[in-house]
This record gives sequence, C-alpha cells and structure tokens, in this order.
Amino acid sequence: MTRRLFARALPALALLFLAPLAAASQQQRPVASPRDTASMRLGGATVSVDYGRPYARGRKIMGGLVPFGQVWRTGANAATTLVTSADLRIGGVDVPRGTYTLYTVPAADRWLLVVNRQTGQWGTVYDPERDLARIPMRVGAPRSPVEQFTITLTPGQNGRGELAMAWENTRAVVPVELKRPATRTN
Repeated sequence: MTRRLFARALPALALLFLAPLAAASQQQRPVASPRDTASMRLGGATVSVDYGRPYARGRKIMGGLVPFGQVWRTGANAATTLVTSADLRIGGVDVPRGTYTLYTVPAADRWLLVVNRQTGQWGTVYDPERDLARIPMRVGAPRSPVEQFTITLTPGQNGRGELAMAWENTRAVVPVELKRPATRTN
C-alpha cells in the first residue's frame, strides 16, 4: 500500500521541485515600457518626473502611434507624474509646488504640455476639468532618432532649467524656473 501511494505521489513531487527550476531557466523578457525618473535641483528645490519609457520598435510614432491633435498620456502605462518641492514657472505659467500629472497634445510643429491636478491614475484616465494649464512647447528634431521615449530635466543657472521630451524624430522643450517672490517697490 505504501509503495502504491508513493508511486502516485512521485509525479506530483517531481513537478513541485522541477517547476521552479524550469521557470528560472527561461530567459526573462525585457519590460516593454520600463519606468524611469528624471530629476534636477533648481536652487534648493527638487523637480522630478516619473514616467513609462516605451520603445519605437520600428513603428511610426509621431502622427501614428501618438496621434496629432489629441491628448497623449506622455509615456506608457501609469500616468506621468511631476513632483516639485517649490513653486515653479513652466513656460511662463505658475505651477505651485506639489504633485501633478503631465500629458501632452502633440502636433507636427508644436506641442502643448498639459499640467493636470489629478494624480495616481492610469495614464489614459484624463479629466480635462482638472487641468492647471496647457503650456506651449518648442518642437524640433533631436540630433539623432530616439528609439525609447525619454524625458530629461536639465538644470541651468539662476534657478532655471528645461524639461525636454524626445522620441523618434521629435524633441519638445519647455523652460522651467523657480518662481521668484514678487518684490515690492515703494
């Protein structure tokens, strides 16, 4: 009886021990759109953007996968998030310190950066009623084609910097600066 029970249990025991080995030996696939963070220091403030980085993989991106004239999630998967520890001026628009979601409205010759107050949502959940601002971005071509969507934050001097987005043959840029307190004159 014990032998018969052991003979029936042996295949199940073998699967129990071999399944993890088989899974470990399989090659891991790269994540299609890994998360990344861009950050910069402006004066004593920190500005960061967390976003998904999809690959072009031979697809037509601007005007194709990313349609012109429509709100785009600006990356992949979870919404792209901007966090600032100080009040900013982005493209001349006041953005109080806090957390925001970034969207864009791409076009062939100009983009709009959408700063939205709603946070924590999936990237395709967009509520235009929560927009803080729509800010024009300068559009040009990168030095070479960009395979993986990339956001950069580059600090400059005197509390100024820039936010840039690049993918395929397009690069969109907007200036970012610390908001200076108003000075009073008597």
